[in-house]
Parts: sequence; C-alpha cells; structure tokens
Amino acid sequence: MTELQRIAVVTGASAGIGEATARQLAAAGFTVWMGARRVERLTALADEIGGVALPLDVTDPASVMAFADALPEQVHVLVNNAGGALGLALIADLDEEHWLTMYQTNVLGLARVTKALYGRLLAAGGSHVVNIGSIAGLEAYIGGAGYTAAKHGVRAISETMRLEWLGKPMRVTEIDPGLVETEFSLVRFAGDAARAKSVYAGMTPLTAEDVADAVVWAVTRPPHVNIDQIVMKPLAQARASLVHRV
Repeated sequence: MTELQRIAVVTGASAGIGEATARQLAAAGFTVWMGARRVERLTALADEIGGVALPLDVTDPASVMAFADALPEQVHVLVNNAGGALGLALIADLDEEHWLTMYQTNVLGLARVTKALYGRLLAAGGSHVVNIGSIAGLEAYIGGAGYTAAKHGVRAISETMRLEWLGKPMRVTEIDPGLVETEFSLVRFAGDAARAKSVYAGMTPLTAEDVADAVVWAVTRPPHVNIDQIVMKPLAQARASLVHRV
C-alpha cells in the first residue's frame, strides 16, 4: 500500500489541535478521515485537504459506532484528540456535570473510539494510536482537579495500551502539551473571551501547529521505533502553574 493510501483518523478535528493535525497529516500524504460534532466546519476542512468529514460525538456510543462503521477496513493512524476542560473550580465547589463531561470526553471517549477502531487498526498490519494528553496528566494544580484527574486517566490508558498490545504491530504515543493557544480556554471559561485570553498574557504559548508537528513526526518514524511520550511546553512554562510572564 502506498503512502498516499494510508488512512489517518482524527477526532475533534473541527478546530485547534485536531484541525492542525488533520492538515499536517494530509500534507504528509495520508488520507484523513475526520470526526467532530461541528460538521459544517469539518466539511469545509475536508474539502480543503481532500479528506472525509463524518459526524462524531465521542460521548455517545451510538455515534462512535456509526463513525467507525463508515471507515475503511484498515486504519493506519488514529489520533485521539477530542477532549477538553470545563471550569476551574476548587474541589469544595466542584460541578459534577463538568467532571462527568470531562471524563466522558477525555477518558471514555478516547477508549470508545479506540475500541471501535481496534479491528481496523490491527488489520492495517502496522498502525499507530496517538493520544493527545496534557501536562495536566503528569501533575496537579489548584482548581484543576477534574481536568487533571481525566488527563491522568489518559496517561493510564496510554501506558496500558502499550502493555496489552506488546507483540502486536501497533504503536502507541502520548503527546502531553502545556499551554497551547486554541479554543481550549474559551471553552473552559464558557465563552469568556477576556478570561481565556488572560491565560496566555505576557508569554508565547504553543500553537496547534506545534502539537500537530509532533504528531506527524511520531507517526512517521521507522516501524520499529515507538515514541512512547512527548512532553512539550512553551519556553516560558516550567509547570502547569509556573509561567514566566513579561
């Protein structure tokens, strides 16, 4: 099978890291199948890069199965990107709906999609699953318990994939970015643009393209090379809550 026939699947591809990843995978020669809830944005992107747009809500098992059923019989790359954070409440003030939504998207959604595509990934005879995590999966910060708990879950799943798939022609990479300026903070703060912008004030954050570049680099290594984990932060960020600002 030629590189032009290699199939990549990206979830949460209508914006941000998912959109940038879809673009860069297409530029690298993959045919990209994309899933997201905002189908109009996804369709425009598919038209632009020669990909395929499909509706996908990773929190809905029926949506995940319909998405998987529409895919080719072999999938070479799966980028589990769909996820996100809601709120910044202290544990004493936790919003259970926020926590449940974050767990459904970041943890169960990732697991659902991977399970649904497992047979197609195995059939490819040399596939790669990339899970987009976060440095929130490696540490904790005040107000972030719901999100950090979910991203620690992603970390646990990624490590377990490596254990369970040992000996199979399936690679696993987890990419854990720090501050990336996308719609992430706008969603987290329920559309409060000023508050979202303040997250990146006085420093230069990563871009979605930076993370997409890491995805493409990982999946284009020689078949015997597995990049277990990539941790990437802006130069101005040492930890989740320790950022140099000017």
